[in-house]
Amino acid sequence: MTTNVHKSIDQLKTSIIEQLQHNTLFKYIDEPMLIDNQLFYLLLPLLNGENWNDDLTISAITVAMVHASLAEHEKIDEYLATSKEQQLTVLSGDFYSGRYYQMLAKAGNILLIREISKGIVNRCEQQIKIYEMNPLSLTQWIDYISTIETELIHKFYSFYEFGKYNRIMSKGLVLLRLKEELIHYKTGRITNFIKMVQSNLDSSESFEQVIGQEVDKLNDQVNEYLQSSSLLKDDLKLYIMNQLELVQK
Repeated sequence: MTTNVHKSIDQLKTSIIEQLQHNTLFKYIDEPMLIDNQLFYLLLPLLNGENWNDDLTISAITVAMVHASLAEHEKIDEYLATSKEQQLTVLSGDFYSGRYYQMLAKAGNILLIREISKGIVNRCEQQIKIYEMNPLSLTQWIDYISTIETELIHKFYSFYEFGKYNRIMSKGLVLLRLKEELIHYKTGRITNFIKMVQSNLDSSESFEQVIGQEVDKLNDQVNEYLQSSSLLKDDLKLYIMNQLELVQK
């Protein structure tokens, strides 16, 4: 199964790059940021044997393109926004967005455009909270991470009636993000998320402690789900356990 998963992800990546290929942009900036874990959960229904067709493939490509577009905009350094690379990064994000709309419009999938647009709005509203002065609780910050990581795939699932995969997708992607933030913290890379969570902690708490507790909680929840659910094939369960570095209990 691992080989099949990686092959499916690589095929999706190739299709995305073909749609976003632009020689001038790629001359000055990196190729689109395509995250294997996000692509895996986009393809999870297919990998689990759900009916799948060209329309679904096109839709999965476009969701990944939106993720790439948003990732480009998040790279912008406000202090270097006048450099050629930064300006082209902005343009690349806009270009990827335009290609997403173009693909779905050409396919006549206006309803999915509407749903993904709602997802983009919800995601951006959460990101704006970083720049607001209102203190947020840890639960609210976890909700923020959940929206950022899962909102667009949630819209994709809902549109195609794959909602039964939302639970494992949401918990899996949030768990991966929190583990990534812990690694950043331990290696001294202080992200905006780390800064904001730290600013609202009691003096007796540390980022590593509180986020570590959330990670442990999610580890237990995902382990329990994988052991009790009959939704996923056994080899997919094993893949997810390896992906999340879970220990069988």
